[in-house]
Amino acid sequence: MASSWYTWLVSRCLFPLHERLKKHDTVAIFRQLEQSQWQSPQQLEAAQQQRLQAFIRRISTEVPYYRDLLTRLGLKASDIQSRADLVKLPFLDKATIRAHSESLKNPQATLVRPFTTGGSSGTPLTFLLGNERISHDVAEKWRATRWWGVDIGDKEIVAWGSPIELNKQDKVKIWRDKLFRSHLIPAFDLTEAKMLGFIEQIRAIQPAMLFGYPSVFHLIAKTAQQHDIDLTGLGIKVVFVTSERLYPYQRELIEQVFRAPVANGYGGRDAGFIAHQCPAGSMHLSVEDIIVEIIDRDGNPLPPGQSGEIVVTHLATSDFPFVRYRTGDIAALSDKVCSCGRGLPVLENIEGRSTDFVVASNGTMMHGLALIYVIRELHGISNFKIVQESLTHTRVQLVLENGDAPALADKVRHGLTARLGADVEISIEWVDQIAAEASGKYRYVISKVTA
Repeated sequence: MASSWYTWLVSRCLFPLHERLKKHDTVAIFRQLEQSQWQSPQQLEAAQQQRLQAFIRRISTEVPYYRDLLTRLGLKASDIQSRADLVKLPFLDKATIRAHSESLKNPQATLVRPFTTGGSSGTPLTFLLGNERISHDVAEKWRATRWWGVDIGDKEIVAWGSPIELNKQDKVKIWRDKLFRSHLIPAFDLTEAKMLGFIEQIRAIQPAMLFGYPSVFHLIAKTAQQHDIDLTGLGIKVVFVTSERLYPYQRELIEQVFRAPVANGYGGRDAGFIAHQCPAGSMHLSVEDIIVEIIDRDGNPLPPGQSGEIVVTHLATSDFPFVRYRTGDIAALSDKVCSCGRGLPVLENIEGRSTDFVVASNGTMMHGLALIYVIRELHGISNFKIVQESLTHTRVQLVLENGDAPALADKVRHGLTARLGADVEISIEWVDQIAAEASGKYRYVISKVTA
């Protein structure tokens, strides 16, 4: 891969030093992944099976939840030898994690910290991540971006939306990002003026990669097109999108405006980096770290070619295990062999999370996550749905878990009007459950204004 001297310095010297100081094994894992991707499917499956056996042995002795679970089921670690044997274990879902968060933690784990899912595809979940899982996540992303000729140290622009993450832009992180040539643009309050500012930033920086929400880059591309701004000669190698479902119309416009390929990444904070798209067009599963099952509505595993719910067992989560974790997303396993030559299996027909844009009463367009995060941070609400009926009326359905309902309703109104405008009516509906869409999927933000 062609590389500038600065990219070489960052990827081969500065970044490895950075990871070593953080006690991450990222570089060693990355080197292994660079080799294993070219193994045959049979070799990858055999290696995955060995890792599964070691993983189950460890959590069955160290993690209270799984030690008790196997005892209750009359199972031994040796009873789980392969992916097919995972059906002997129950599914893990968000409710189970919330109810058993203490016993799911490995007492021998060190340097773990809490993370919370964004809530765009379901009820937010707080769980623990350790250095083992973080190292594997970073290595998986690193491998995937290199498929497109982008290395750590190449200039990138990241469009992200979590206010928690954006508020963590402390001095150390700011200088680290400058050193690694990573530039952040916030995916909130996307006024036309800010969109034009982002476009100028992209033109000035001329990054090798754009990384972030497909909806944001689609909106940037649409704004550039409306203002007849040429973004085709910037040398962008790839627009790598993640965290939302990528729609064909988004891919088409982004590729047209930036004259760069769009690469899709599928996964989440909870389930990990599940699959990444290669230049040949396949969504390759990260099988070195993750076992994916596709199940029907009754929980039975489905063969390749049949769509069902994605269930994930992450083999790098011994600090806080994710075993047969139900993602709520729909896809199918493929039995095709990709023309790129990699032995990594393929995931297809992904129907992942999606969030809408919403529009404030003054016309400001913003990412739907701007509203999701308002409710996500409130304790006592177990589920929700936000429907923007008009510029002046937004309806919110809430499921009460515990606490003072009137006080929670006031906090929701205050938070949403701060985003949408003081003149917007926020009507609250307390319900027992949130109904799914006709497709069976849940949508947590629906805007009838942008529809």
